[in-house]
Amino acid sequence: MSNKDKKNNKLFSDFEPISTKKWIEKIETDLKGADFEKKLVWNSPEGINIRPFYRAEDLEKLNHLDLFPNQYPFVRGQKKNGNPWLVRQDIFVENISKANKKALDILMKGVDSLGFVFSDKYQAKVEDIEKLMENIFADSVEVNFMVGPGASHEVISLYENLVKKYNRDPKTIFGSVDFDPFSALLFNGKFCQTEEYAFEHAGQIIQAASFLPNIKILSVNGLKLRNSGANIVEELAFCLSIGTEYISRLSDLGFSIDDIAPRIKFSFGVGSNYFMEIAKLRAARWLWAKLVNSFGPKNTDVAKMHIHSSNTLFNKTIYDAHSNMLRTTTETLSALLGGTDSFTVAPYNSSFEWPNEFSERIARNQQLLLKEEAFIDKIADPAAGSYYVEQLTHDLIEKAWELFLKIEEKDGFIAAVKEGFIQETIEKSAQERRDFAASRKEIYLGTNQYPNFTERIEHTINPYSLKPFKEETKGAIVKPLQQFRVTQDFENLRYTTDMYAKNHKRPKAFMLTIGNLNMRKARAQFACNFFAVAGFDVQDNNGFLTIKEGIAAAEKAQAEIIVLCSSDEEYAQLAKELMEEKPANSIAVIAGYPKAILENLKAIGIKNFVHVKSNLLVELGQYQKELGMI
Repeated sequence: MSNKDKKNNKLFSDFEPISTKKWIEKIETDLKGADFEKKLVWNSPEGINIRPFYRAEDLEKLNHLDLFPNQYPFVRGQKKNGNPWLVRQDIFVENISKANKKALDILMKGVDSLGFVFSDKYQAKVEDIEKLMENIFADSVEVNFMVGPGASHEVISLYENLVKKYNRDPKTIFGSVDFDPFSALLFNGKFCQTEEYAFEHAGQIIQAASFLPNIKILSVNGLKLRNSGANIVEELAFCLSIGTEYISRLSDLGFSIDDIAPRIKFSFGVGSNYFMEIAKLRAARWLWAKLVNSFGPKNTDVAKMHIHSSNTLFNKTIYDAHSNMLRTTTETLSALLGGTDSFTVAPYNSSFEWPNEFSERIARNQQLLLKEEAFIDKIADPAAGSYYVEQLTHDLIEKAWELFLKIEEKDGFIAAVKEGFIQETIEKSAQERRDFAASRKEIYLGTNQYPNFTERIEHTINPYSLKPFKEETKGAIVKPLQQFRVTQDFENLRYTTDMYAKNHKRPKAFMLTIGNLNMRKARAQFACNFFAVAGFDVQDNNGFLTIKEGIAAAEKAQAEIIVLCSSDEEYAQLAKELMEEKPANSIAVIAGYPKAILENLKAIGIKNFVHVKSNLLVELGQYQKELGMI
């Protein structure tokens, strides 16, 4: 072949293309007859079938692939160049002076967006907010106020005073006041006052802030929905529906879509489903842009979705808490790649204690590292073109739109809440996630799988961190939702053991390993992890020649639980010897579930088995009860 021919040839042109059918045939051969769909296709909690591979042909039906960043409907983001975002840190305001001092400090450490969170009981006044903003230049840093609906006007008055006092251009001031009547309805079970007043008040704030075009007024809080157990499709659909409700209600009060849409800010929760979270933000922008455009705005730019994101607390843990840093890092990256406008990293310990200087510094630096060292801010929509992400984006758009239409058929979001549809949908998803955790279909490292055997909590922790967060619901007119962490049930188990062990001997599970080497090692490792989830001491062993020898060692170790670890074929004889030799007050357990001899084992008194289909919460709770711990 001449040099000219070589230049004209495409790379790998000597290799014929392989069809999808041939790839699947090859995979089925490698699976040795196992069902391809059951073995390799994952059905996500959102009802999306995730295939093991995607190809260019999968994208042929997608119509957004030729779009550029900052081009309607903004699936590829709203920035022409690069992927800039604001590094936000929230400050809980209990003392005005201390909050101001902290804000000035973190602004020197890489933060360019502040969030001031006021307690529901704190009635912020203009003079308080002025002191809070002392030496903070509102035209050089984004400032977000979570002050409750009653104080929103106070914030607008503050900005009006600042503009006049310092002769600032109002167009250079960015931020939000987060007026959110929907969270009150969902989590308190009622509006703060009346439904009509909520939207009249929203309209009044928008009018008062007319001189501040870049201040967001209306909040759509998807983070709270995710922390209540909603899956990604539900978060998208419900947020879309809340946004539509704002448009509908305020339109009735005389506001145009061009007045309303630019005032809405969406806050999304980001979980550990890495690629789906990337696709979620892309899908969200597409859906919102299409919806806003259907109202006939004068300028399609008002269809841009303003997105703030933060880590969910739903999957964060008290035990092995430093693993939360790993979780928040991957979650943060997925939101940044998805094109969020700002992000708050939840400190690793925020689910169980007040964040400290160390945890807040790590949280800030996670974003700064991704920006300054990994250069994630340099490329617009880096996920574009990925067969997998593009297909996920499309699937989420379809699924979320389908659920959104169901809500519209019920006459909108508020009507669906009053009917109980929203709550029932989220509660069903939440229970499914609990069940997945209990059966270890979903893994939470250090909590329901691979726990740190030596970790102990010896001090009393805040009891509220171990149960769902319930807001004030007096006078509720609808069933309120509760935020919770899916790991709380496991943490309650383990914390019960830790507190019991302060005044009693900690229960011990002893691995009586015998017979087949490979099986006894594998089952001992499984059983050790199983019992350590509840905080029991576990003792693995190299192996014993006889049951009698193993029982003697178990008695010496003062073990309350003796776990027989061997092969199914050997259990018939070994289990019989175990029941004859073991101390009467000890609990005998079989590692595995040998169906062929199950009835025989039960007949000789074996009633406890640990295996991959065990429900950890139910069975470990039963062991605690049998040992007199609860």
